[in-house]
Amino acid sequence: MIRILLRALIFLLSAALGLWVASLVLPDLTVTASGFVTAAVVFAVAQSVLSPFLATVVARGAPAVLGGIGLVSTFVALWIASLFPGGLTIRGWQTWILAALVVWLVTAVAALLLPLLFLRDAKNKRTGAANPTP
Repeated sequence: MIRILLRALIFLLSAALGLWVASLVLPDLTVTASGFVTAAVVFAVAQSVLSPFLATVVARGAPAVLGGIGLVSTFVALWIASLFPGGLTIRGWQTWILAALVVWLVTAVAALLLPLLFLRDAKNKRTGAANPTP
């Protein structure tokens, strides 16, 4: 149970980080402070549902396209998150494409690095290495 909650937390944090970085580097992508949490949660939930679904559908019909599922599901999850008022706004087709690329890349890197960070901290707490005595 703790492992599932930790994975959900890592997925949510990586989604939030991806949206935040995209809002910093793309001027036509805005996330309001009040809607940031909603946008991150909606994006994370949509992404977690869409990725396996699209992978299953595409694997049957066009397995060569399977590598692009992450980008497609990111794009669709961004669109779903943008439907909720007061949170995420993306203007222009170029920004939509760049947003999908930026968010996909940041969430992928964060999903790889955040578990290492959490596991290292948990290991340090277990062994007492986090607070070495002088």
